[in-house]
Amino acid sequence: MLYQNEEMEKKQNKIEFQIEFGKQIEKLRTEQKLSYRQLAQRCDVDFSNISKIEKGEINIQLSTVLELAKGLSITLKELFDFKYEIDNE
Repeated sequence: MLYQNEEMEKKQNKIEFQIEFGKQIEKLRTEQKLSYRQLAQRCDVDFSNISKIEKGEINIQLSTVLELAKGLSITLKELFDFKYEIDNE
């Protein structure tokens, strides 16, 4: 039972990170006044996936992270410049 709770907590932490990362993408996109389609045209990511990424609904690959940074004309460091507490237990 304890093991199952730990696994559920780890999964929840990953989902929370996806959501926070998505909020960061949305913030950066809207600051540049870009629609989903406009951002999609700047990078190799389908516009429907950008919406899902912003909502934290999908787990993305590193290549997608790179494409998003390129599309937003920012560095990877800027892309990950958001607050997220890592639970090291």
